[in-house]
Amino acid sequence: MMLPSAPAAVVGADGMPLLGRFSGQAAQFDWTRLAGSHARGALWRRFHHKKWHYVALATEDVFCAVAIVDLGWISSCFAYAFDRKDEDMLANFSQEGLPGIAAKVADHAGGNSTFKAKGTRIAVNCSGDGRYSLELVSPYLEIDAQFGPPAAPLLLATGPIAGGSVHATQKSSGMPLTGEVRLWRGEYSLDGGVASFDYSNGLLARNTAWRWASGHSLELGFNLQAGYFGANENALWLDGQVHPLAAAHFIYDHHDPLSKWHIFTEDDLLELHFTPEGARRQNKNLVIAASKYLQPIGTFTGWVRSSADEPKRVVSNLAGVTEDHTSKW
Repeated sequence: MMLPSAPAAVVGADGMPLLGRFSGQAAQFDWTRLAGSHARGALWRRFHHKKWHYVALATEDVFCAVAIVDLGWISSCFAYAFDRKDEDMLANFSQEGLPGIAAKVADHAGGNSTFKAKGTRIAVNCSGDGRYSLELVSPYLEIDAQFGPPAAPLLLATGPIAGGSVHATQKSSGMPLTGEVRLWRGEYSLDGGVASFDYSNGLLARNTAWRWASGHSLELGFNLQAGYFGANENALWLDGQVHPLAAAHFIYDHHDPLSKWHIFTEDDLLELHFTPEGARRQNKNLVIAASKYLQPIGTFTGWVRSSADEPKRVVSNLAGVTEDHTSKW
């Protein structure tokens, strides 16, 4: 199934959100233009508007993830570098900053996002031609990465949120990667690796939870979510196109999340087994807010296909992550 082209803006001229899944990039995410039952006051939006820009970098040797987050009432970032061969977390940190000052998350997926606070500087930049860069400088980890253009169109997904209003996200396919990671153990080349990103922007509920899986090569990739956004962002990138997927199921041992995961979609277009190599964990309790976060890093094996009458395409040892996240924000 081919997706329609992405609209220029996720809110129409009549103030109604343009709901659905699309192929391509939107240039405007302006929730102040919402009308009718989707509209919310400025104070409500201040505390419910959540934006984040997440970048994943994968090679045979190392997996890195970097995120810049704007929760409205606080800003934060996190970054880690994981040695895949030694199954060792080389660096792992998070940091908070003043709202509206430390983190500036782009207004759309083609914009620039930055974080600056206490010796940490992160910049995710887009050159406008589908090419991106990531620069991170911190006491624990340094990254210089260049990636793009995407091998297939971005996914744009927009949908209603129970207890919130509307959410929208842009996910990329795999992108060719070059660059370098520097830390206490030495330097890791990113050349020949694969990058991907997640740009999300919406008016979310106070309590939000999800399970997520993402894995990419330059030939195929997928994004799967079960939780607050339903099946809205479930997609498969294959043969240069982005295809919608049905609801996803995540079967794993909650008491032992580093055991194998079984993930499949209801449309019989994807079935995968995920083997974790390690994980990033972080639990926070800030009294007025709390989060429980687990992101295993590992490999996916199984099969995918773009439609039920297409042959199954083998997925073998594809690097990626799963995630189990619960937030009160």
